[in-house]
Amino acid sequence: MNYLAHLYFAQPNADSHMGNLLGDFRKGAQLDSYSQRIKLGLQNHYLVDKFTDSHPLIKLAKQLFKKEHRRFSGIAIDVLFDHFLIAYWSAYPLKSDVTFNKFKTQSYHYLSVNKSIMPERMQRVVTYMTTDDWFEQYRELDGIARALTNIAQRVRFDNDFHHIVDDVYLHYQTLDQIFHQFFPDLMAHVEQLSPEIIRE
Repeated sequence: MNYLAHLYFAQPNADSHMGNLLGDFRKGAQLDSYSQRIKLGLQNHYLVDKFTDSHPLIKLAKQLFKKEHRRFSGIAIDVLFDHFLIAYWSAYPLKSDVTFNKFKTQSYHYLSVNKSIMPERMQRVVTYMTTDDWFEQYRELDGIARALTNIAQRVRFDNDFHHIVDDVYLHYQTLDQIFHQFFPDLMAHVEQLSPEIIRE
């Protein structure tokens, strides 16, 4: 899953938010120096990614993309699912049932608290994310297209990734349906197994 979805499954505190994003930036991180809450957030990140990558619906979604784009289809699906999560926010309420705008503001604040101890690349991404308000851009499909184009420009070898946007537009409705089938499964999985949730 992409950044917004990982933060969606974080607890409402700065350490959990950092940990739930850290999985995408672990290289070079000194994990021993981090709090237990950050480490539990990191475990939750891996829980979400492992479930997502192995889910039959995600495998089905990847098959919708052209063969030459399939290598990057997981990235495109992750970013697009952030878009769907925003679009259908009220259908998947958090326990606190906060609005998307309030959640976004809180998440940006939580990330800013621990920015100084994040790995260098994570610091840069979080700075861009909060300054340019990526999650607001994800509201519109054009914003997703721009995000995928920016990712394609960072790939260091020849690729056709920038054309993956065409697949997203072509199969948008089907991917929308897959999201609605998949996301409740992910929510239930995290609710049942998240290392961050204290159970009786």
